[in-house]
Amino acid sequence: MKVHKILNNNVIVTLDKSNNELIIMGRGIAFKKKEGDIIDESLIEKQFSLNNKETLPRFAELLSEIPTEVITVSEIIINHAKSVLGEKLQDSIYISLTDHINFSIERHKQGFDIPNGFLWEIKKLYPKEFKIGEYALQIIKQRLNVELPEDEAGFITFHIINAQLNDTMPNIVTMTKVMREILNIVKYHFKFEYDEESLTYQRFITHLKFFAQRVINGNFSSSEDISLYEIVKEKYHQSYLCTNRIDLHLIQQYAHPLTDDESLYLTIHIERLRKELQHQSELKKA
Repeated sequence: MKVHKILNNNVIVTLDKSNNELIIMGRGIAFKKKEGDIIDESLIEKQFSLNNKETLPRFAELLSEIPTEVITVSEIIINHAKSVLGEKLQDSIYISLTDHINFSIERHKQGFDIPNGFLWEIKKLYPKEFKIGEYALQIIKQRLNVELPEDEAGFITFHIINAQLNDTMPNIVTMTKVMREILNIVKYHFKFEYDEESLTYQRFITHLKFFAQRVINGNFSSSEDISLYEIVKEKYHQSYLCTNRIDLHLIQQYAHPLTDDESLYLTIHIERLRKELQHQSELKKA
């Protein structure tokens, strides 16, 4: 293993057997080294190999500027997120989350914490991801002795969602707004309270997450077969009327009329939710 590039005294870029760049970290690993020198592998503390070749140089640059202990904390949080969510996250999270945590700590030390205006929605709409954000605050406190406010758990949650959906941060914020608006329309249309622990509610939230992403990005989902749509429209008429209200709202606010496919799936999810909550209400009265 040879030195390909030296970023600082503790960070080196090398090449693997397939000639792909690897980032190697270790205290003093680049001391008195130059390109082409053999790397002392006993000094290697961390090794990064990102799939995205565009992300790797940016991450390497970030590593040369951010303290090693912050990078370690970010990696712990990302690995925990992957384990909890059971899915692959975009490589971009190594840059966005590490940079965010470092900047948040710097701001906090200067007494400048930023309030998160979407904290309530984040807790309600992304409970699993928000728990990862709370875990992140615990790790930051334990490893870096910095106690960040709960608002930061919300911002970290946005970075996790961003890495799941591979979208931009402003879009994630707008998606959250769209989800909140649709949930309110359904809630007030049927005049019920959600059971946020129910599987049906969680399925609805998951559907809304990807649906809201399509709305924001202007991606329309449609098919030529409208037979099932007509059946659902007639069979689940109450839920279909609610979907119509959502359609009108999306046209007015986002210039996104629902396609038949989108109306179909929204109506089915709303009907499941309506039936479950109606059943619970009847059990309480019995």
